[in-house]
Amino acid sequence: MKRQLFFLAFLLVSVGLFAQTKPDGSQGPVSVETLGFRTVPSLAQQMRDGTFIPAEDYSGQLGKDKKWMGGKVVPGKGYPKAGDPLVAQQKNATTKSLRAPIQNFEASAQVATPSDPTGAAGPSYYIAAWNSAFAIFNKDGSVAVPAAALATLFGTNIGDPIVLYDAPADRYIVTEFDNNPNGFNMAISQGPDPVNDGWYIYSANTFSTGTFPDYTKFSIWSDSYLVTANISGGTGQVFAVDRTKMLVGDNTATIQAFNLPGISTNGFFSPQAFNVGSATLPPPGNATFVYHQDDAFAGIANDHLKLWDLDVDFTTPANSTMSAATIIDVTPFNSVFDGGSFSNLPQPTGPDIDAVQAAIMNQAQYRVFPTYNSVVFNFVVDTATGFGNELAGIRWYELRQTAHGQPWTVYQEGTYVSPSGDNTFLGSMAMDANGHIGLAYSTVSANNSIALRYTGRFDGDALGTMTGQEELIVQSNSDNPNLRYADYAHLTIDPADDETFWHISEYFMGGVRRAQVASFKITPPQPDDVGVSAFISPVDGVLTPTESITIEVRNFGSNDVSGFPVQYTIDGGAPVVETFSGTLPAGQSATFTFAQQADLSAQNATFNLQARTNLTGDSNPANDPLDYQVTNSITVCEPTANSGCNIDGIKQFILGTINVDDGGNGCNTTPGNNQGYVDRRNLSTDLDRSAGNNVYTMQAQQNWTGGPANSQLSAWIDFNDNGTFEASEQLISGQAFQSVAALDPFTLTIPSNSMMGAHILRVKSMDTSAAGDVNNPCSDFDFGEVHDYTVNITDSTIGINDFELAGSDLIVLTKPNNQFEITMTTPFDEILSISVINAAGQIVAFNNLPKDGDAYRYELDMSYAASGVYFIRMGNRVNYQTARIIKK
Repeated sequence: MKRQLFFLAFLLVSVGLFAQTKPDGSQGPVSVETLGFRTVPSLAQQMRDGTFIPAEDYSGQLGKDKKWMGGKVVPGKGYPKAGDPLVAQQKNATTKSLRAPIQNFEASAQVATPSDPTGAAGPSYYIAAWNSAFAIFNKDGSVAVPAAALATLFGTNIGDPIVLYDAPADRYIVTEFDNNPNGFNMAISQGPDPVNDGWYIYSANTFSTGTFPDYTKFSIWSDSYLVTANISGGTGQVFAVDRTKMLVGDNTATIQAFNLPGISTNGFFSPQAFNVGSATLPPPGNATFVYHQDDAFAGIANDHLKLWDLDVDFTTPANSTMSAATIIDVTPFNSVFDGGSFSNLPQPTGPDIDAVQAAIMNQAQYRVFPTYNSVVFNFVVDTATGFGNELAGIRWYELRQTAHGQPWTVYQEGTYVSPSGDNTFLGSMAMDANGHIGLAYSTVSANNSIALRYTGRFDGDALGTMTGQEELIVQSNSDNPNLRYADYAHLTIDPADDETFWHISEYFMGGVRRAQVASFKITPPQPDDVGVSAFISPVDGVLTPTESITIEVRNFGSNDVSGFPVQYTIDGGAPVVETFSGTLPAGQSATFTFAQQADLSAQNATFNLQARTNLTGDSNPANDPLDYQVTNSITVCEPTANSGCNIDGIKQFILGTINVDDGGNGCNTTPGNNQGYVDRRNLSTDLDRSAGNNVYTMQAQQNWTGGPANSQLSAWIDFNDNGTFEASEQLISGQAFQSVAALDPFTLTIPSNSMMGAHILRVKSMDTSAAGDVNNPCSDFDFGEVHDYTVNITDSTIGINDFELAGSDLIVLTKPNNQFEITMTTPFDEILSISVINAAGQIVAFNNLPKDGDAYRYELDMSYAASGVYFIRMGNRVNYQTARIIKK
């Protein structure tokens, strides 16, 4: 999701049509346009002639915010209230072992936030894409074309690429959205070789000024490529482009835009068109779009699916029609998290991350069988029981129709939650030629960092259940420092055998956001197959010359194994080889600690470790090794309170979301550290560096009654992360306390040019009438304490318009039947958000609002909510106004 680097001009011929509703509820196209067209040479040619544009490092940039607006979540409305009724069905399922991943490799690192991973397998290559770049891999994971900027194809690096393989045509496709003009671009390989064949480039300017096509998704159909985009204030549109002409490089190819009649959203428009993922095309016409309708949305009475069929006529556009919606009733679900906001799922450290709710996940995969047609798709749901609890799971469906054009019905539906008990979300599904289903997904919780996993089911197993035992693709060893996560994941089927699934999604290693590719089959395990499944130790921290290397070894196979070699290497050095002497039963895991320890004492160094098994005759050598990074984290000085901290230390500290201690006397010394040194780097808060938002009130309390002015406080932030606190990093210099046994305010100003990301905040408080220097961050002292915390420096001007609400007027009008009319009159005229928050601090409704005339207006229905006090917050993340309402 990047800013445009330079503009690709193209000619657009627009034919304005009005989407009139016909007696049967269907509608014609909203508009018809001719696509822009050009060609670019093959990637091999570009590498030879020097015009190839390598991928750039955008790791410091945030992606464009998704704008949820227009729809409404009604607080308290919606069923079920006590968990998902399909979870028990899955928990009672009989499961069986699956084969371990076949290929498992990293596609990218140092990508922007979020990384938007996508990819597709063709007969000989796998193309992966992320944010503003793509790369082509051979099927063994080796690089065929190194990471290239999207500008190599499009001339722009805007972002949100989608990769497709059009199996019936044997062509590869790469897409991106565009913002100047608003629209999207598609690159189609001129032949079956994406390395050596040139590319047709088509561009669509289908959006009026100010209606950016966020979160585009693409699908393949017999006569068209289908696109959905979140535009027009959350109502969105869908599009069909002329596949037949585009495959042959015809510059007269057109695009038609349509509405989906009767769709309801919670403000974010993300339906999905059925995608042909195999070599067999259906007859033209009856291209289907699907979206879920939650009874928590305003205007929806019960949970259901809505389907729309598109018949597009590229010769005579007036004949094109989008049908009225077909409703399919399903088992109730709850697809709303935190009122629709982005901050949802906890992780061990860092902010709660986006569950990517209100979206049919990428993709809805369609397949033709001899006696029926099938499609599988999924979306995230809340499966928790009890008020205020949340546990993400994946609601998935297989729909079938007896023949093309016949009604779709639910063949099976289920809700899957990982056996780990973690939140399970960002699923992607596909079906192979045997009717087996693969489901890959992410997991995360307050106890476990993000992991990528997969399961599946064999055709003929009990309906509505994933019968494959969960397999791990990769486990993060660090957490997401931002609430935005991935946005996309992508599972496709390999056309070479029509059985191998290829998946790409996002994880974190060594604090770096990465995209991981894995392939797997829904087949029983192989006979002899062992590999390293996890690193147990060491972990990031202060490391020594004698670190023990402990790994988890798993028997992925069906035979018991024993007496096999294991080894590890550091930074590609000489292997340390030892023997796992015990017996490892089929399907089981065991830990193994190497006798030979490792020297990891180099300060501030990151070490690349690899551990692997070397079983003779291993059926699947690809999963033998596991790569891992560990960092000898920053070591900082630990001053000592020589005479004690007692009542001179920091008895309560508050900054942002950090609020520790209760003001009581006594030392806060962290066990194992010097007296008076408090290591709380596990506690973190966000601080905005942007001008106008970068001044914070930090509060601290000391209890020395002999005179508060004798106690002073200084503060530093280690912006350059070198483990020292230079004079240039001191933000508060020996400021005196004014109170005793009460919180005092201290002004903390973040430099607007400071490095973004996580840094150590050091606060030193001491009695200056005794020995010691309050302005020396490392020197010892007689009485007081030194505290270390973590602060995450952000910038609200990246992706968020900066504005002041001074002079704005927030008015809440109480109407009958617990209805509220909320109005904010303000000079600001960009998008702002509204949150409804209960007394427990939980967001029960969230939306983004466009300006309506001279004000922002929102009709709030609280008739379903529990009685009590609620708070209205309107503004952006930094500047907002609040009001209180009472639901009677």
